[in-house]
Amino acid sequence: MSELLAGFAEVFQPHVLLLAFLGCLAGTMVGVLPGLGPVSAIAILFPLTAYLGPAAAIVVLAAIYYGAMYGGSTSAILLKIPGEVSSLPAALEGYPMTQRGRAGTALAIAAGASFVAGIAGTLGVWLIGPHLAGFALEFGPPEMLGLVLFSLTAIAGLSSGSVVRGIGMAVAGMLLASVGLDLTSSQQRMTFGSLELMQGLDIVPVMIGLFGVAEVLRTLERGTPTAQAAKVGGFLPTRDEFRRSAGAAGRGTVTGFLLGLIPGMLPSTTTFLSYASEKRRAERKGGSRFGQGAVEGIGGPEAANNATAMSGFVPLFSLGIPTGPTMALIMAALMVYGVVPGPAMFTSDSDITAAVIASFFVANVILLVLNLPLAGLWAKIANVPYGVLGPIILVCCGVGAYTARNSVFDIVVCLVAGVAGWAMAKRGLPVAPFVMGFILGPMLELSLRQTIAISPVSLLESPIFLCFAAAALVSVGLAYRLHRRGLEKVDANA
Repeated sequence: MSELLAGFAEVFQPHVLLLAFLGCLAGTMVGVLPGLGPVSAIAILFPLTAYLGPAAAIVVLAAIYYGAMYGGSTSAILLKIPGEVSSLPAALEGYPMTQRGRAGTALAIAAGASFVAGIAGTLGVWLIGPHLAGFALEFGPPEMLGLVLFSLTAIAGLSSGSVVRGIGMAVAGMLLASVGLDLTSSQQRMTFGSLELMQGLDIVPVMIGLFGVAEVLRTLERGTPTAQAAKVGGFLPTRDEFRRSAGAAGRGTVTGFLLGLIPGMLPSTTTFLSYASEKRRAERKGGSRFGQGAVEGIGGPEAANNATAMSGFVPLFSLGIPTGPTMALIMAALMVYGVVPGPAMFTSDSDITAAVIASFFVANVILLVLNLPLAGLWAKIANVPYGVLGPIILVCCGVGAYTARNSVFDIVVCLVAGVAGWAMAKRGLPVAPFVMGFILGPMLELSLRQTIAISPVSLLESPIFLCFAAAALVSVGLAYRLHRRGLEKVDANA
């Protein structure tokens, strides 16, 4: 507790509070734009943190992350233009309320549910993280190998429709991460005689390209819908609306946080699970209002969305394992600033971790106070022509790529990654497994080499490795079964 209080003391310094406020503001501004969710927001705004210290930089990135999530639901409710996939339930139930002149109530329910889930999720990170980190300190190379294998298979299976495609993209990401010099033998790997490639591909320009540049290209290609900004109106819900939305928010918080601990379980997944659960619950009781402005369809999914986002920090801080693309980008940022994600974040870097967790509490309060009064402004920003915003975003992406290593070559890498990300989306190839393969590939290689150096037999002697290996097989089998069931439903409806 003393460390957390010290973290609050760090966050309540005027300049850190200002940075958190600006991060929330910038994240929300990007989040309201169609398609530009938290990953794109962090990728685009990463250059803003280039000259900050580690704690301040991560505070800003976390604020951007949360702000982008809030922004997505705001544009969904006011304009029926979801900022990201996880905001679709807010559009389905919030926009009908907007049409009835009750946009303010829908926004208040979404903001309140997000706030409750954010605070509860932050408490979960602080309470669970140190214990999981203590457990991870017992991990040797075999155990880490098993953990990385499980993470890769879970993400490859859960985040894509096809298991084969997911695993294939994860392998492609690992191959790309191997470009450069072998750290053990100094042999060149896929450098083609290029001095720049000998240094390897930096994660920052690759991520900015895959999520920032690629999203701009996709949005420019398909065009963006426009809508007339609605009047916000009053914010207070009725007593019945408060009761129904509060219960849904509580259920969504628990569901989202627990499922969010699983690698590959993205906020969009838990959001739709919560929405489906609340819809079934309402239908069993009779008199379902879903599709006409059901407050449960706003409160539950929004809480699940934010709780999942928050719980992703537990394995990232404790084990050094990201649960999805957003956490992978935050992990990359931590490494850029010299902070190695893993058990050390609760030991040698505990001061930074405490400040970051304290900033989560503060950012939630800032966003609650910030977003409701400025809802009309966010709606206007969402309607700015993308022909104006697109070039600005591309310039920000180029600056961010260059800032990583002060290298023009990284700008080229960013642009190539952007075109590749756009092509992946066109072909239906999942980007998330590719990113996780790129992030976790070096960890997999290192732990495998260390395990072989100790003794290959040690794999069979480690019960933790065997458990992770079994979980990896189960995750692949489960993903394959879900994929087959989806195909059968499509055939039945054809």
